[in-house]
Amino acid sequence: MNKASLAAAIADQVGVTKKQAEEMIDAMVEIVIKQLKNGNEVTITGFGSFSAFVRKGREGVNPQNPSEKITINPTKVARFKPGSNLKSAMKDSKVETVSAIGGQADSGEGAQV
Repeated sequence: MNKASLAAAIADQVGVTKKQAEEMIDAMVEIVIKQLKNGNEVTITGFGSFSAFVRKGREGVNPQNPSEKITINPTKVARFKPGSNLKSAMKDSKVETVSAIGGQADSGEGAQV
């Protein structure tokens, strides 16, 4: 699902226009980013928590010259921790595997490749 289809689904469920739903998505993303930049956590009860995390610096290998060591600086990254409702919903959902041929999802119900 992409942003446009998410906006359409929200518009249908909430009873607003697609443009209003898209503006809601944009506002949410903007607010979450602003809060994470300020070091705050954003929690949507049952869905999950967004938080900022500083990944430690480390030694790495230059991919263009594998014998050369490089220093990878610490960096701030976003993390998402799923909430209890999301975890439960995922546990209860059917497991699908991706076929090695064609890359299509296989629900395990006799799908032909």
